[in-house]
Amino acid sequence: MGVKIESVPGINSEGFIQTELEKTVSLSCISEADEELVWLRNGAMVNLMEKNKKGRSSVCVTPVIYEDNDATFTCHLSRNTTVRDSVTLHVTYPPTLSGSEEVAVEDEAVLVLRCDIWANPPVSPVSWTLNGSAVDLFAGSFMLTNDGFTSQLTANRVDKSLHEGTYQCTTNSAIYGEHSKSFRVTVTEKTMKFPMMPMIAGLVVVCLTALLAVVSRWEKITKCCKERAGRRQRDNVTQRGFA
Repeated sequence: MGVKIESVPGINSEGFIQTELEKTVSLSCISEADEELVWLRNGAMVNLMEKNKKGRSSVCVTPVIYEDNDATFTCHLSRNTTVRDSVTLHVTYPPTLSGSEEVAVEDEAVLVLRCDIWANPPVSPVSWTLNGSAVDLFAGSFMLTNDGFTSQLTANRVDKSLHEGTYQCTTNSAIYGEHSKSFRVTVTEKTMKFPMMPMIAGLVVVCLTALLAVVSRWEKITKCCKERAGRRQRDNVTQRGFA
C-alpha cells in the first residue's frame, strides 16, 4: 500500500512544481486504501479537517508567496510514516523594476540610487546608464555595489556638471525578459545649514546667564530695601525716646 501526490499545476520529472507569485497550487494525496493521511510542510504538520484526512486529502496553497519557494510538502500514512510521497515548490518571480523616480540632491551632497533586483532565477548582469550612455564609474567617482537583492549606485560628492541627468538601471531575466527603472536626478544649489545643537546650547547659556543676573539683582534690591526699613525703624525708636 502506498500514497501518491497529484497537483495542479503538474509535477515535473524532478519532483518540482513550477509556479509563480500570487498563483494557486492544489495538492492531492491519494491512498490506495481508505487510511488516515497526514500532511507536512517543511516537516511541520498541516492542520486538516476531519473529513479531509481519509483516503484522499487535499491542500491548497494560495496565493503563492516568496516563502513558498523550495517549500516541500509531504504526505504520509498516519499509522506508518515511511509510506510517503513528497513534492517541492519552485517559485519564480521577476525583479520589481519599473517606472521612474524624481530625485533632488544638493550640490556636494551624497547621491544614492537603488534598484531592487531580487528575482528567481537571479538576474545578471545589472547595467546602469546616464543620459543613454554607460555610467563611467571613474569619471563620475561612482561606487557600484550589488548584494543580489539591491544594485546601488553612489556618488559621495555631487557635481552638477557630472551627476545631473537621467539614470537607468536595467536587468535581463532568462524567464521574464528585460526590466528597468529610471531616475531623473536634479542637482540643486547648496543651502547653508545651521548647526542646531550649538545654537540650542548657546540659547540655554544666555537664558541661564540672564536668569542669574535677575536673581542677583533681586537679592541686592531686597537687601537694600531691608536696610532702609531697618534705618527707618531705628529713627522711629529714637524719636519716641526724645518725645
